Amino acid sequence: MKVLSQILFLFLAGWTYSSCSISYSFSGSSIDYTKVSSISIKDFPNMAPLVYAPLSQQFTEALKDKYTRQTKLQVLREKGDLDLEGEITGYNFTSMAVTDGSYASQTRLTITVRVRYTNNINSEDDFERSFSAHNEFSNESTIDQVQDELCNGIMKEIIDQIFNETVANW
Repeated sequence: MKVLSQILFLFLAGWTYSSCSISYSFSGSSIDYTKVSSISIKDFPNMAPLVYAPLSQQFTEALKDKYTRQTKLQVLREKGDLDLEGEITGYNFTSMAVTDGSYASQTRLTITVRVRYTNNINSEDDFERSFSAHNEFSNESTIDQVQDELCNGIMKEIIDQIFNETVANW
């Protein structure tokens, strides 16, 4: 009798599993590709008072790469179903920890990006807001030694925030 109930359980579990449809997206996006097929990403100029020259191009290219790798959207220069544009508005250093000699032992680099997002299919999703992230480094290193690594980590975090806000819809 116990074997029969186990067989019945397996049959019902298999039948239930085959009759249900569950959809997961491991890319992290929840885009209806029957309505949305493209995204335009304009260059993000560096308008921060303190300018790190390669930041604008690196940020724009990394943003495009994120949407190319994790969605099926065609990335365009303009006139996409979705539009992303904005500018880098902040690139700031802040002393975090002060030593006995009144010198900073830790410094925080914060990058801020203002984004304007337009969903040409559903205007209720449109927004304009700023995203920022930071990373700290020890003053045993100079900014020239750590700047690229810091910027890459901060850009990744900001791009993840933008991606989640625009197409992840968690």
